Amino acid sequence: MQVEQIMNQPPVACSVHDTLNTAAQLMWEHDLGALPVMGSDDRVIGIVTDRDICMAAYTQGRALQAIPVQVAMAKEVFTCKRYDSVEDAEHLMGERQIRRLPVLDDAGQLVGMLSLGDIARELGASRKKNVIREFVQALASICTPRAQSIELAPSRGTTGSKAALASGGELHT
Repeated sequence: MQVEQIMNQPPVACSVHDTLNTAAQLMWEHDLGALPVMGSDDRVIGIVTDRDICMAAYTQGRALQAIPVQVAMAKEVFTCKRYDSVEDAEHLMGERQIRRLPVLDDAGQLVGMLSLGDIARELGASRKKNVIREFVQALASICTPRAQSIELAPSRGTTGSKAALASGGELHT
């Protein structure tokens, strides 16, 4: 099965110039947990999740309309192509511990989003035990906690490790 058969389309995205308030509003209106972030050349340059928004608001202590998307987005984005197999996308998700993938066409343009939920719904409908087992293994890989290498200070200021998080560092989900 190919990614394009189960991906969400058309894709909903935000601009690198938007605020986190705009990103949160789009997520709310479209029932999404992540948005691809588009650069001025209409290419995916980042991804922002609902968790990224929460952590940026907490670490910065500012209103969402005062925080640019660029501050909270993950700048390392993993993508797949519309004609990739779902199994390959699932493997990438497990390997990189990510729950969502922007889907690109051959020209590198955003055409959809693939989530773990999309894969789970498809597998639930198929009920093939060997495929479900592989999905559960990928899910276990994705959900394995990463090493706790960041100590958070108790204050809401942007010093130390919190500043690194707030500057768009390691906020992948």
